[in-house]
Formats: sequence, C-alpha cells, structure tokens
Amino acid sequence: MDAFDRLAPFIQDYIYQNQWEELRGIQVAACEQIFDSGDNLLLSSGTASGKTEAAFLPVLTELYNKPSRSVGVMYISPLKALINDQFKRLELLLLDSSIPVCKWHGDASQKQKNDLIKNPQGLLQITPESLESLLTNKRGACLQLFSDLRFVIIDEVHHFMRDARGVQLLCVLERLQYLTGVIPRRIGLSATLGDLSQAKDWLNTGTNRACAAPVTEEGKKRIRLHIERFAKLHDERDLVERDGSGNVVKVSAPVSMGDREHFEYLFQMTLDKKTILFTNSREETEFIIANLREIALKKKAPDVYRVHHGNVSALIRESTEDEMKSEDEKLVTGATVTLELGIDIGALDQAVQVGAPLSVSSFAQRLGRCGRRGQVPQLLFTFVEDLGVNAADVLGPINWEFLRTIAIIELYTKDRWMEPIYPRNHDYSMLYHQTMSYLKSNGELSPAALAQAILQLGSFRHISQDDYKQLLGYLISTDQLERTERGGLIIGREGEKAVNSYHFLTVFLTPEYLLVKDENRTIGTVDKVYPIGTRFALAGLTWETVDVNEKSKVLFVKRVPGISLVDWNVEFEIDLHTVLVQKVRSVLASDEDYPYLSDRCRERLAEMRYIARNCGMLDHLVTPLSDKKYAVFPWLGTRQLFTLHYALLR
Repeated sequence: MDAFDRLAPFIQDYIYQNQWEELRGIQVAACEQIFDSGDNLLLSSGTASGKTEAAFLPVLTELYNKPSRSVGVMYISPLKALINDQFKRLELLLLDSSIPVCKWHGDASQKQKNDLIKNPQGLLQITPESLESLLTNKRGACLQLFSDLRFVIIDEVHHFMRDARGVQLLCVLERLQYLTGVIPRRIGLSATLGDLSQAKDWLNTGTNRACAAPVTEEGKKRIRLHIERFAKLHDERDLVERDGSGNVVKVSAPVSMGDREHFEYLFQMTLDKKTILFTNSREETEFIIANLREIALKKKAPDVYRVHHGNVSALIRESTEDEMKSEDEKLVTGATVTLELGIDIGALDQAVQVGAPLSVSSFAQRLGRCGRRGQVPQLLFTFVEDLGVNAADVLGPINWEFLRTIAIIELYTKDRWMEPIYPRNHDYSMLYHQTMSYLKSNGELSPAALAQAILQLGSFRHISQDDYKQLLGYLISTDQLERTERGGLIIGREGEKAVNSYHFLTVFLTPEYLLVKDENRTIGTVDKVYPIGTRFALAGLTWETVDVNEKSKVLFVKRVPGISLVDWNVEFEIDLHTVLVQKVRSVLASDEDYPYLSDRCRERLAEMRYIARNCGMLDHLVTPLSDKKYAVFPWLGTRQLFTLHYALLR
C-alpha cells in the first residue's frame, strides 16, 4: 500500500479537489516514518517543498483513525502571523473531518480557548509564550488539555534553535511531560539547516527518543542572481512633500543623486513583478517604499507598494499577505525578517535584497521565498555606496558589505555551507526564568525539590548543582525568592514584580511602544513620542501627529502627502562566522570572475582587490595605515574576536 492509500479519506478527497498530481518525496518519507515508527521526525527541505503538509497529512490521519481523549496534536510557531496563516489552510483541510482546530495566542478568540478547555480535542496552534502562560497559570487545565497528546509539531526549528525562545520552548515541553506523564512524538520543520545532527539533538531533548531525518533528492536547482551598485555623488537635492493637487508643501530629508538613481532602478526592476524587497532595517524599508510610491505617483503608475514588518499593525500585515496571495496582484512589499519565515504569500516573480544579507542562512531563506511552484528563484542585490573624496585611510574604499554578499553567495551556492547553530548549554538567564515560572506554577517547594525539577530539564543538564545553589542564594538575597518558616522557597517581593509583569513570559527584548492610530484604525507602533505637528513614516505612508495621549501611550495621526523618516531605538548586531570572514579574504585574494556582478560591480571589486594586495592585509596580521595607525586582520569571526578582545584585557 502506497503512502496516498494510507491517508485518511478526507485527506485523499482534499488532494483530489486541489488537483495534486502526486505526493512529493518529503511527504512520502514523512508518511513512512509516522506510520511505521515511533521516532521523532525532522523534516528539513527547501521553502515550498511541502514540509507542512508532510507533517500534517500523516499526523491527522493517525488522529482520525484513533481519536485522542484530549488535544491530540499541538503545532508550535514562533509567529502569531504564521499560526493565523496555517489556521486558514488547516480549516480547509479539516472541513470534512471531525477534527477541530483552535488557535491560541494573544489575538485569538477567548471563547474558542474556553471551549477547548471545557472540551479538549483535535489540533491546537500556539506560541511558546502562550503555552508557558497556560502551563504557569492554568496547570490544572493543562492536565485535561494534554492528557492524551500524541504529536508536537515545531515549525521553523532553526529560528528557535538560535535564541532563548528555543530554550524556553524545550523547558515548557518537558515540564508538560512531567505534569501529564505523556511524552508526545515531536516533528520539527525547517528550511535552512546546515548540520542536521545538531537539530536532531535539539528536537530530541527530554524525550529519550531517536530522531529520523529523511533526506529526499531534490536535484540541482537553477537560480538567477544579479548584483548592481550605485554611488552617492554628493550632489544632493531636496525631497519635496506635495498636497493632493501635487503642489509642493514642504521640503523634507535630502537624498543624493546615487539614491535617486537607485530608487529609479528599483522602480523599473520591480515594475509589474510581484516582489518582496528585503532590507536589514525597518527604517530603510519605510524610506525605500516611500520613494518608490513617490516615483509611481509622478509617473501615474498604480500604487502597488506595501510595508511588512513587526511595527506595522497585524491587521495591515494580514491584509498585505492576503493581497500577495492573489495571482493578479503584482505587489512590491518592503519587508525585514517578518517575511523570511514560511507565511504563504503565493508565487513571487523575484526577491530584492538591498545591502548584504545578515548571514548565509538568511540568504537561503530569502532566496527560497521566490522559488515556489516550479519557478527559477530570482534574487537581485543592490548597493548604494557613499564614496567620500578623502577617505580616512587606505582601506576606506573597501566595501566590506559588498564583499560579504559575494562570500555568502559563494558559500551557499558552491560550498553548500550554512552557519552552524551553537548549543546554549549555560543559559543562566533562562535558568532564572524557568525557576521563577516553575515556582509561580507550583507554589512553595523545598530547595532540593526545586533543584531536582529544574536541573532535570534537558536544557540545563550542563549546569551543576553548585551553580544552581549559588543562583538560589543570590535570588534569596535580592528578594526574588523568599524562605518560608518551613524552609521552603516561594516567590519574594521583588520576584512578584517580575513574574506578574506583562513581559515576563516574553524572553526576547520588547521595547515600550506607543500605538499609532488614524481615528480608530491602528496603523502600527513607534517607540518615541512624535509631538503634535511632527511628520513620520509608518506602513509605507507619511503621518502627522494631531494629538498625543501619553498616559494611554497613543499617538493620533492623520495621513499627509510626501516622504518622511522614522527610526526605532534598536541596536543592530550581526554575528559573523569565521568561515564567512575567511571566504571574504579569499574573494579579495582570488582573480575569480563572478557572473552575477554587473560591470560597475566588477570594476569596484577590481579596485578593492588592488588595494588589499598592495597594502599587505592579505599577507600580514598587522597592516600600517599611517605613522600612528594600524589595522589588525586575524580573519576571525565575531565570537573569536570577542575572545581575543577579552584575552587582551587580562
């Protein structure tokens, strides 16, 4: 019996109705593993390869054939938007089944949540923060909700593995296992994984199971790449803001001729093409989309420009996603990392990257967004360089961002290399977080019982009892914890402030934001007060503050014409791997010609290679820049440079 014949009847009907010609390789492999083994499963393959269906089709078949006495399948996503997107797809898939699906996050229906607690069944979609809130504040309900949980599907595994949210998720899943006595099988989904063994170990944490990771032959894929550059010529003209009749009303931020040429180029290259335009900052996204919209207005072209990032309201983002799914809409959407993950946006004509990708894995994600449904992935890179006449030193003309882009492309397309994900073996901030969360959930515990409960979690297996004892002592001394007369531990006065904070369950930085509203419509958020009469950009449009309610943290605005700027107080950090840094060196040292470079880029690369070879930086650790200034080139990654820095400080 083949994989299709083993699927539930409602799934077979769904496949027929949607005119699938066959199951893909990853889907057949997943069916075999789910149906014929008890192992965990890691599904890693390219974007739009059918991983989501590969997980859900056999899992829902199992649930259909043998209904659970509680929630049977839990799907965990890093983004509410991804949950909302999957919810729509799952509702259609489950239309003719008796399996309900419920989404559980801050924006989801409270009635649906209450109904699920009263009658737990089917499929639950949830974020790590919502799951921990459920476990911490409704421990009794969790016993009923998850008493017969069969599968946990974790989407975007690589995203969780890279930061503290992954540690949080693993800890909460293990705590749930200890509470219910049930160890569900885990299924991990990811499009960008370099080392599968690391991901398998991560997925298995606390389950004592083996993990299968089927590799399907996808064959070599063609991709189209092109890099173009523009130079700022310091012949600046003013941007203007116009009223509804096109009259100039205000002179705004200056822009160079190089920027203008860049915007005109982007306008032409995205004209009548469904495009995601990626940048590395929200400010840059807003500014570029505003300029493209201004050019379109001048040329009487349609307004097809949208903005999608974390400070744009969820309603506007969802509207943009729905528009992008339409085959007829040729939208150009400016985005940051929010559209890197697997939200379904239909088939794209291309992706554009302004500046260098953050990493090789980020490049792979962004490239994958435009390779859907049989298309050849097409990615355009653009750079705008500020070439001052008087460079500070001989190395001034070297554009490291440009070189890094070439190195990233070469590492991914030729070496098939991506950054490894370092294990978080000594995450003391999460050790504190889980200690406080566990005490809030369970109440008073003896120090020994607390230590046993926390240190048995797989994420903390490398932390010694002595270290934990020292942490508990410190928490007692700072009133985070308090000793009872019986010698037990409870949350102290300062700890109560922490665990009762709205942000406690959110283990990533969450700045204080102000809502931006146009009458009763929420546009998004900013992190500073723009006084009355001030203009700023948000969601690709320009707004003027008409009222401020600082107590409620709301800015009331009206839409105005023209281009403006905005900024958020977020430090931008990038962690470069040694392999990537050394690839940059090899790009400078070689004579290789890269076919995806424009003529202007080739000339620029030749200039940088000439400088690098003649200053000695490729052959010597220390390069003199002047009588009193030297450059050190160990060609090491960020972590190694920090290690060297701290060693030199001793």
